[in-house]
Amino acid sequence: MDVTLDSIRNIKLYQSKTGYRFSVDALLLYDFVNLRKVSAIADLGAGSGIIGILLAKKYHEARIMLFEIQETLSRVAEKNIVLNNLQDRIAVKQCDVREIPESYQAQGAYDLVVSNPPFRKVKSGRLNIAEERAIARHEIKLSLEKLIDAAAFLLRSKGRFAIIYHPARLSELMTMLKKREIEPKRLRFVHSHMLSEAKMVLLEAVKGGRTGLKIENPLFIYGEDGSYTEEMGGIYGSPE
Repeated sequence: MDVTLDSIRNIKLYQSKTGYRFSVDALLLYDFVNLRKVSAIADLGAGSGIIGILLAKKYHEARIMLFEIQETLSRVAEKNIVLNNLQDRIAVKQCDVREIPESYQAQGAYDLVVSNPPFRKVKSGRLNIAEERAIARHEIKLSLEKLIDAAAFLLRSKGRFAIIYHPARLSELMTMLKKREIEPKRLRFVHSHMLSEAKMVLLEAVKGGRTGLKIENPLFIYGEDGSYTEEMGGIYGSPE
């Protein structure tokens, strides 16, 4: 695989030149996680490992498992773990997330599950020619229902699930979470600029949590002059 070596915040990352490459969504989800302490984290559909690696830098005692179905991305994630000297705390499990509840012996083992999943249904949107990118962005291998089943299985009681998703499917997302007794607790909409409709939504939910949803201030990516807002610049930011 032809790769590039990129830097973001305080990590370095190998990425495929032509396949799946991380987007701003990964950084937004990483920044959205605001727990004071985390001991065990699972990333469902981890791709090149960027979110898990960034969270390992944020939570220095956390152990992290990256679940990824694609062999090419799993290999890249393993290289990125070594590149960032995190092999003692992060591992990769190449598997089908849909099969986690039946095949993975770690029920209730995680206090945080994160995911930047595919959100386009197979019949919606333009399908990427590159299979690696198509699987990462369309529900070819993983539906929302199966994703939440896996999160519900992995989370301990009162554990938290953080996801970035498309606003058009927010009602569907919240309904499925509540069916599995994962209660939406914190919500933040992401806009390209102040006058645009929301392009993404960040949601945190608690397994077995009480009802009560906090709507946070919206996040704007670009200012009036077309440059990043101060908050967005901080998310891309300098090394911590």
